[in-house]
Amino acid sequence: MEQVDLVNANVLAAGANKKSVRVVNGLGSLMGSKQMADVDFENDSNMDYLLEQDKKEKEKYKNKRHISELPWTLNNWHLHLNWLNLILVVAIPLYGVYMALSGRVPLRHEILIFSMIYYCIGGISITGGYHRLWAHRAYSAHWPLRLFFAVFGAASVEGSIKWWSHSHRIHHRYTDTVRDPYDARRGLWYSHMGWMLLQPNPKHRARADIADLTDDWIVRWQHRNYIPLMLFSAFILPALFCHYMWNDFWGGLIYGGVLRVCAIQQATFCINSLAHYLGDQPFDDRRTPRDNWITALVTFGEGYHNFHHEFPTDYRNAIKWYQYDPTKVLIYLTSLFGLSYDLKKFSQNAIQQGLVQQQQKKLDRTRSKLNWGSPLSKLPVWDKDEFMEKLKSNNGLVVISGIVHDVSGYITEHPGGETLIQASLGKDATKAFNGGVYLHSNAAHNILATMRIAVVKDNVDQAAKFAARRGEVYEKK
Repeated sequence: MEQVDLVNANVLAAGANKKSVRVVNGLGSLMGSKQMADVDFENDSNMDYLLEQDKKEKEKYKNKRHISELPWTLNNWHLHLNWLNLILVVAIPLYGVYMALSGRVPLRHEILIFSMIYYCIGGISITGGYHRLWAHRAYSAHWPLRLFFAVFGAASVEGSIKWWSHSHRIHHRYTDTVRDPYDARRGLWYSHMGWMLLQPNPKHRARADIADLTDDWIVRWQHRNYIPLMLFSAFILPALFCHYMWNDFWGGLIYGGVLRVCAIQQATFCINSLAHYLGDQPFDDRRTPRDNWITALVTFGEGYHNFHHEFPTDYRNAIKWYQYDPTKVLIYLTSLFGLSYDLKKFSQNAIQQGLVQQQQKKLDRTRSKLNWGSPLSKLPVWDKDEFMEKLKSNNGLVVISGIVHDVSGYITEHPGGETLIQASLGKDATKAFNGGVYLHSNAAHNILATMRIAVVKDNVDQAAKFAARRGEVYEKK
């Protein structure tokens, strides 16, 4: 049968077979582009541009080690850092912390309430918009809701929809590999913030299909205008709002802007770090994602990450009524008002299958650590004469359901008394064991199995049926 062409399949997964719309913004080389560009459906292919960049990088580092592969020194430490992200994620938040703790900008009650509300608006725009709507297409939304998410998602200063969603799709495609942008195997700090602050290795560059994103005019508009939109929605808008409402421009800028952005960034980063480190794995444990309610509390319900990685296009993260997932609730409510539609859910059967399979894996691991006795297939087969010959040197043998057991070391431990078990030595005690005298417990069957030494030739079928009741499969020799 013809095999799938893996090279072609990866081209399809990366979207390199399509003429995608090239959408760039105006921050120059700091954001990976050199100039503003209009959308050109006819001539401008974003994927061609990106693949050409990949080719140039591979040639550049063919005989030269990238900075990420070199040790840190006093002369090159500054080359290891992503300075734009360092300013956005570290420097600006530290400035806000200083202004707040120094008392230069006191916190007023109304500013605190506004900042908390604006925090929720920005956070839900990331989880409900950037993540579940655009990155995973877990549901569809009409333009008013998409525009809302685009504007206030930018207020969280986590990059554009296009950049964020592309990185996240790569994360799901290459989870726990060197191509995973926030590879959890490299440690909690790296997956939380380190990946943003360090220069990535171009050898591990990866691609995911984002043609559906660049087909969305709101995504294109936001990406082209991301820098001014981010500055306005994240800092200028809260400052102006607080100025006109309570005559507190600096309070709005520091608390509603800088510190709010810092808080929401750290909460979002927990999805990449804590959600791969803390909690349990009820659906699959082959990779690092985990479910935990702590991460869910600080990420608007994104903490049930093991479920999410198994069922990424489900609009829910939490599937039980008591699990915290306000993003799920918001999406459902917007569907009632006609703002969203086509909410996707995996079947309960598929979800239950995952749970049962993982439970079985855990049981199998626990089972493998226990002594269940020698499997029948590994026992020798004795005929009657051989049994009688063995009995001469060991009179502690007894036959139960076609299996020979050496009970000599258990005679004094037998709960029914020594005399009862001694009366069975050298004999077939099948009927007595299976209800003739005692209807033995499951524990008794398990203990008996640890004493197996052989199978009686004429009773192989009986032995196989007896073992099957314990879940064993016996293949006749």
